[in-house]
Amino acid sequence: MTDARFRFATDILRRLGEELNPSLDHGVLELVKNAHDADASTCSVVLENVEAAGGTLSVTDDGCGMSLQDVVDHFLLLGKSPKDRMTRTGRGRIPAGSKGLGRLAALRAGRRVTMETRPDSEWSHEHVLRIDWRDFDHAAVVDDVPVSIETSGRRPGAASGTTIRVEELARGVTRREVRRLARALVLLSDPFGDDPEAFRVELRAEEFREFEALVRSKYFEDAEYHLSARVDGAGRASASVMDWRGETLFRAAHKELRRNDEPYACPPAIFDLWVFILDAKTFQARASTLGDVRNWLREFGGVLLYVNDLRAPPYGDPGNDWLDMNLQRTRSPEERPSTSTSIGRVRVVDRDAGLVAKTDRSGMIENAAFVDLREMARDGLDWMARERLRVAEQRRGRRREQVNRQVRHSRERLQAAIAGARGVTGEELVQAFEGYDRDRDREVRTLREEVQLYRTLGTAGIMSAVFAHEASRGPLKVIGRAVGTLRRRVGRLADALPEDVAAPLDSIESSARSLGAFTDSTLDLVARDKRRTTRVRVHDAVADVLRSYSQFFQVRDVAFDYRPGPGDPCLMGSVAAVESIIVNLLTNALVALSDSKARERRVRLETRMVNGCVELRVADNGDGLGAFSADEIWLPGVTSQPDGSGLGLTIVRDTARDLGGTAVVAESRDLGGVEFTISLPAVGA
Repeated sequence: MTDARFRFATDILRRLGEELNPSLDHGVLELVKNAHDADASTCSVVLENVEAAGGTLSVTDDGCGMSLQDVVDHFLLLGKSPKDRMTRTGRGRIPAGSKGLGRLAALRAGRRVTMETRPDSEWSHEHVLRIDWRDFDHAAVVDDVPVSIETSGRRPGAASGTTIRVEELARGVTRREVRRLARALVLLSDPFGDDPEAFRVELRAEEFREFEALVRSKYFEDAEYHLSARVDGAGRASASVMDWRGETLFRAAHKELRRNDEPYACPPAIFDLWVFILDAKTFQARASTLGDVRNWLREFGGVLLYVNDLRAPPYGDPGNDWLDMNLQRTRSPEERPSTSTSIGRVRVVDRDAGLVAKTDRSGMIENAAFVDLREMARDGLDWMARERLRVAEQRRGRRREQVNRQVRHSRERLQAAIAGARGVTGEELVQAFEGYDRDRDREVRTLREEVQLYRTLGTAGIMSAVFAHEASRGPLKVIGRAVGTLRRRVGRLADALPEDVAAPLDSIESSARSLGAFTDSTLDLVARDKRRTTRVRVHDAVADVLRSYSQFFQVRDVAFDYRPGPGDPCLMGSVAAVESIIVNLLTNALVALSDSKARERRVRLETRMVNGCVELRVADNGDGLGAFSADEIWLPGVTSQPDGSGLGLTIVRDTARDLGGTAVVAESRDLGGVEFTISLPAVGA
């Protein structure tokens, strides 16, 4: 029997160094992290003559250095880290735990490498490692190239630490790369903290000084809101929001943040976010200028991730919106922050290595720990948005009441002036007032029509999204399968179409009819005539909607029960307003049933007359209100669907108010899901 062993070609060093970490800044960061793990207080990065190929990179730290054995067993060992997350360094740091692959990228950037290290355990010695990569280029396997380490007496006064010098860089470093490296180094060790013992890094470049000055400006006191959320070692979270004066506005316990009340499976973490209102009026009462804060947020806006005191890129880099803040903002721009209006950080203490970096340092592996860490931060953002929306809704309600009082008061004053006027006949004043009243009413009607148009367009957008979804899941798939069947069986055609070919054709025709109905209903909803205020026959409006919507129930296999009340109830409004209420309620019911496990999925629509009002009731047998309260469900942007708009029920509520009615929601007693009741003043039946 012949014994053999794995051998590695020298080309593997180039592949590991260059392909897994193609960016120079990634490699430099790994060298700097080594300095952090060596308990250095400072680390200096120097670039010399790097505008073109042939320049030099050097990294110097004042850490504990490496013994000869450390160099052999650890520094030159790739793919296995000797660092134990359970064991803290002398300064109490948790090691970054690199396996040397990122470090290799920096070492391979030039032709020659020199490492000088002075261990604090050997005050009289200094070890020098020299590598010439051309020796490896001419060898077949890595083991064929010896690496020399020279040990000599330490120079007088030389403190412990390590210097790595990479010479004859293979290519030049652009200004953009220097700027990216400067930003990465400035943000590496949480520059927003106040720890005087924190690890500090310096890049000798003008770009670094610019970033360092900017990051230390710290305009946090000018933020309108400060969200602080944390999760403890047991996975339980809490949060609070303070205003710019430092007063606490809202507080939340774990069950208010995570509706299912399950613990988060992530390490202990703290999420801080500072949200700014970027307008001139707000900054009249601030110490800094609007322009200064805008520049600051332009460079550092977004949420950074720090794991064991060191930043984990690319989270928070320009264009990396890992919490989907900008996407969520589209649902409710008024109350949600974006990466351009906020700055934040998530700080994690990960002693058990639950968060695992990808080999190429492109981020974290999305295991349960990382997913729940991200969910904790997102839940905090959602909770803050809900609280701010609730306050905004209350503020708008008070404003509406105030305007109504002012209008009544103005009318009373005008009427009093008419009654006491001299030199003008009462009839002339009355005519002038009536003319003013007509003009004002005309203006109000115009504004209402515009508002109704925008709400109708919003409803049409929701319907269009459902149409597209159904077309992709239902009719289009049927068409595709039918065409495939025809192609397989076309060779058996005779004088007349056989049954097995006629049936697919019938399916194609049926699906085409469905798609036609979807398109027609969208166009029908935004018809101009439907936006005019008129006497609306409620049952006719329901019938018009159901002519198109019946396709939805068939495709989704939902049993629909329509129970019109007696008579012919009417109300004053627009057909579009009434149809938008019906469409959004039915859409909401279908969405609620999309993930239902009920054996028979059911939706019921009823109309009835109660105390001079016509009631529209829509109920389903879905999962009920779920994570939302009866008040929250009406707020814009609140939705259980990842790709939902959260606007449908807001449109229902606001449209009902405009028609002088009310909208309420409760658990459905007989069906088991939810039941919406819309009550609108009737003008006859």
